[in-house]
Amino acid sequence: MAANSLEDIFGKLRRHPDVEAPNLQAWDATDKLLLEAAAGRVGPDSRLAVIGDRYGALTLGALAFLGVQRVRVHEDLITGERALRNNATVLGLAGFGQLPLGERLLSGAGTVLLQLPRTLAELEEIAEAVALYAAPDVVLIAGGRVKHMSLGMNAVLERHFRTVQPQLARQKSRLIIASSPKKAAPDAASDTATEETGAQSSGPAAGHAPMAHPAVGHPAVEHLAELDLDVAAHGAVFAGTKLDIGTRFLLTFLPEMPAARHAVDLGCGTGVLAAMYARQNPGSRVTATDRSAAAVASAEATARANGLADRISALQDDAMSTLPAASVDLVLLNPPFHLGASVHAGAGLKLFEAAARVLAPGGQLWTVFNRHLQYLPALERRVGPTTVRGNNPKFTVAVSTRRA
Repeated sequence: MAANSLEDIFGKLRRHPDVEAPNLQAWDATDKLLLEAAAGRVGPDSRLAVIGDRYGALTLGALAFLGVQRVRVHEDLITGERALRNNATVLGLAGFGQLPLGERLLSGAGTVLLQLPRTLAELEEIAEAVALYAAPDVVLIAGGRVKHMSLGMNAVLERHFRTVQPQLARQKSRLIIASSPKKAAPDAASDTATEETGAQSSGPAAGHAPMAHPAVGHPAVEHLAELDLDVAAHGAVFAGTKLDIGTRFLLTFLPEMPAARHAVDLGCGTGVLAAMYARQNPGSRVTATDRSAAAVASAEATARANGLADRISALQDDAMSTLPAASVDLVLLNPPFHLGASVHAGAGLKLFEAAARVLAPGGQLWTVFNRHLQYLPALERRVGPTTVRGNNPKFTVAVSTRRA
């Protein structure tokens, strides 16, 4: 075991390029609990996989605290991928490969550390992948904050593992240890040649083009009769195959939206806004973009399911960072008001600033947001003149026009 203490490692971690604030940190007690549980199981040559490492606490802790020489890691959010690389540079650590959820990540893994996801659907995809591809004697050590855990998580894991053992809670976190997968992976050759050493092949400023989603199997697909639209969703995507009520309200204003040369569905989720806009405006080029790999793959699948694949391009990116300035005529946005488990306005404000950068003069940002959020002054300051187009008991729809 390396000499570094977890406190030394965690104290240097940052969330950047994700939103940073005094009440937001780059690690939690679950990260510490997971690493301490793994300490007696892994050594320098262990085949360790990490899933859901938000800003690198688990991966870098395994390298510096546990002394593991190589770690394979999957993060759904591109902000998490970039934060891990940034933090690794600060700590002077290498030896990790960032990979999709699937065989390359999990082949032969003897231990898997998992920050439990918020949805059972995402946990189902992860548990299926671990059981299918990891070593027959794999031990999955999953952890989360007690307030976000449910008995349903045990049930999901029991579908894929013969032994599931919930542990006693510590520091408001709890572990679940699962072993004896019900469908063990076949022996596979080492994939270390495909891993990067502390970095991905894409640079820190690069977005990811459409990619095969890392999850096992295919997304769930449901036909929404009210829109006459097939919606595809992987487990990590907000609202799944259902229609989010904010998106529903924004869509009522679709006939008023201009026909743009280039329109962007920012924070696209399953791509419902992109698909509906593209259907109504056949001459427009539409980009569906999100920081989540699962969302981008879902939006791509939604476009394909509705015959719109040639009209909609999907891009994993952080707040449109790879789109040129003043290159877009229209942005559609249903911004999140949570950052992980925290209610925080920073996510929306970051996206407003991004829209201001990519919109051409005179371009429009159409936003739907909860009525209690004081976003109108921020939209005026960051984008330009803003008018309210509609209200219902829960939501406001506003249009902001980019200043010349």
